[in-house]
Amino acid sequence: MRTEAWSEIVLNDFTPTPANFQAEFIEGLKRRPKLLPCKFFYDERGSTLFDEICELDEYYLTRTETKILHDNMVEISEFCGADSVLVELGSGRSSKTRLLLDHLKTPVAYVPIDISRPHLLRAAEAINGDYFPLQILPVCADYNQPLMLPIPARTPKRKVLFFPGSTIGNFEPSQAAVFLRRLTTWCQPGDGLLIGVDLPKNRDILRAAYNDRRGVTAAFNLNLLHRANRELGADFDLAQFRHRAIYDEANGRIEMHLVSQAPQRVALAGEEIHFGKGEFVTTEYSYKYREESFRALASGAGWQAEQTWVDERHWFSVHYFRLQNFS
Repeated sequence: MRTEAWSEIVLNDFTPTPANFQAEFIEGLKRRPKLLPCKFFYDERGSTLFDEICELDEYYLTRTETKILHDNMVEISEFCGADSVLVELGSGRSSKTRLLLDHLKTPVAYVPIDISRPHLLRAAEAINGDYFPLQILPVCADYNQPLMLPIPARTPKRKVLFFPGSTIGNFEPSQAAVFLRRLTTWCQPGDGLLIGVDLPKNRDILRAAYNDRRGVTAAFNLNLLHRANRELGADFDLAQFRHRAIYDEANGRIEMHLVSQAPQRVALAGEEIHFGKGEFVTTEYSYKYREESFRALASGAGWQAEQTWVDERHWFSVHYFRLQNFS
């Protein structure tokens, strides 16, 4: 049983500034068609709502990925190896991480990266309390922007990047390739990438996952406008927008929209943004990849496929890649 913590948790803080949020938000609303980065969902309330989404009956992704990890954890931990540092992108509650930490042999450190500081610190404190003497090195950042990973006190044999939840699907494929290539700059040859990827499936299952009966996903989507009103002084009338999620089969992706219910204009930081009736702003893409397609995408970015695990219904996949040696 733990009797003391490794040390006080020191946050590595690269939190985007309000000016970053404002500039990107306005830029997205001026695009044609309007498009906002989904990273802006994750203020404290948005992160809490997303945790609730992960528990919904319709939202198969979290429980399916968790079962894959649980059922194959012995093999997964062997790929990760002993004395590794685990770096999680978009760590949230770090719930899936515990499966790994329970099985990894003498892990050196855990580096959770998340854009929501309160959420990140709560999860880091909980992990710190349960996994002594594991060193916890949280990083508050937009992981799609330049950042420096903290250096653990003990030198690891390997770095393993953990990117669960099919968050890679939020990138358009060309952007995903660029992002996967950027991740190689964090690593050395032989380091690993453990990543969850959603698979194509029946459109009714997909639509239900993003249009839950309780309306939690709708609240999560609309919270983006709440956040703009609170942090940017915008005057969005939330009653004049509706959540919509559709499956674009041609592109193999879910699209989440906020749809204007009437012609309206919104004031935001000295700008005036106009919406027509029925006009929408896209707030998220969620691409679904076949196993071989995703392996090819990652291979083109420098990652060598080692193993893929899927559930019995073939709804979700988890991949382990190793960084190739280009010498």
